[in-house]
Amino acid sequence: MTVGGRGHPDLSESFGEELLGMLLDRAHELPPYMVGPLVAETTARMGGRDPQVLLQDYGQQRLVPLPADGVAAGDPQPIDRSEAGRCFLESRRVEVPTPDGVRIHLPLLDGGDQVGVLSLTLDGIDDDARRLLGRIAGLAADLLQTKNGYTDLFFRTRRREPMSVAAEIQWSLLPPLSMVMPRVAVAGVLEPAYDVAGDSFDYALNGDVLHLAMVDAMGHGLDAATMSTVAIGAYRHARRISIELSEIYFFMDRAVAEQFDPDHFVTAQMMRLDTDTGRLQWVNAGHPAPMLIRAHRVVSRLESPTTLPVGFGGAQPQVSTVALEPGDRVLCFTDGLIEEHESGQEQFGEERLIDWVNRLEQADHGIRTVARDLSHTLKRARGESTSDDATLVLFEWRG
Repeated sequence: MTVGGRGHPDLSESFGEELLGMLLDRAHELPPYMVGPLVAETTARMGGRDPQVLLQDYGQQRLVPLPADGVAAGDPQPIDRSEAGRCFLESRRVEVPTPDGVRIHLPLLDGGDQVGVLSLTLDGIDDDARRLLGRIAGLAADLLQTKNGYTDLFFRTRRREPMSVAAEIQWSLLPPLSMVMPRVAVAGVLEPAYDVAGDSFDYALNGDVLHLAMVDAMGHGLDAATMSTVAIGAYRHARRISIELSEIYFFMDRAVAEQFDPDHFVTAQMMRLDTDTGRLQWVNAGHPAPMLIRAHRVVSRLESPTTLPVGFGGAQPQVSTVALEPGDRVLCFTDGLIEEHESGQEQFGEERLIDWVNRLEQADHGIRTVARDLSHTLKRARGESTSDDATLVLFEWRG
C-alpha cells in the first residue's frame, strides 16, 4: 500500500498493530505482577470479557488462575477434564459456545514449551479475531517466560503443595519441561514433583544437534540434590566447550569425586542427536537402558556397554550409535520408574512399563501428552506414591 502515489509504504498504525503494540511497547519495563492486567487490558480492547491466565501446576494436574487485577479469579481447572485442559493438552485453540457469546481458550506457547492457557469470552469470533488472539497469546507467553526469571509470583501460583528444599533446587536447575521444534521434540516429567531430589535432566538444541542428559544421584534429600546439581553443572560445562561425548563423562566424574565421599555416585546417560540425519549417539554410566519406540510400540531397548557411575572413576565409556527413523521416539527413565523399594511392595517392573507405553502410544498423542500421561499412569499403578524419584524424558525425531 502506498501514500501519495510516491511508492512509500503506509506506516500508519492499524487496530491490530495498536493492540500488539500495547504489549510490546510496555514489555521491557513491565513489572511481573502487571502481566495479567496488561493482557486483560489488551483483550478488553477487542471486546474480551472475564480473561484468565491459567498456569500449569508443578504436578501437571491442574491449570491454576494467575491472581491479578483485571483478570478473573476462580478455582483451578483439571487438565484432564476441562476445555482449558483440552486446549493445553492439544496445544490448539478451543472455542466453546456460551449463552452470552463464545469462550475461547488459547495455548500460551513459548519455544514449544506450554506455559499455560489464556481464556476469555467474546460476543462472537471470526478469523481476524482468531489471528489477533493467537498473536496476543504468543506475546503473553513470552512475557511470562521472560519475567519468570526475577519473580516468585508465577512459581507461587503453580505450587499447589508444600515443596521440599531439595525439590526447590531441582526445579531451579531444570530447562523447560518441553520443547517442540520442526525436527525434534522433547518432554520430561519429574515425580514426586514437590519432593524430587536426586533425579534431573538437561538438554540443549545447538544448531542441528540436540544434546540431552539424564542423571540419578544416590540417596534422597539435600545431599542427592546437591550431587545432581554438580553433575548437571559439569555436564553443561563440558557440553558448552564442545568436547567429545565420551569425554563428558570424565568432567562429570571428576566433579562429583572431588566434592563427595568415595561411596557417593550418580548414574548418568548422555546423548547427542543429529536432527538432520536422525543419527543418535549415547554413552551410559550405570543407567537403565532407554527404549526405542517405533510406529507407536516399544521395539527395543538401546543396550550399550556401560561404565561405572559418575564419581567412581570408571573407564572411558564406549559411544553407541543407532539410526532413527522419522517419527521414532526414545524414552529415557530413572530406576525409580520401574522399582519400588517400600518394604513388602512388588517392583513395578520393565515389562509393565513397556505395556503402558504401548497402550498410551496407540492414542497417537503429542509427545508432551504422552510423557505426562505415562508418568501419571505409572504413579497411579504404584498406588500414588513412590519411595524413590521417578523421572522420564521422551524425545522424538520428527525427520
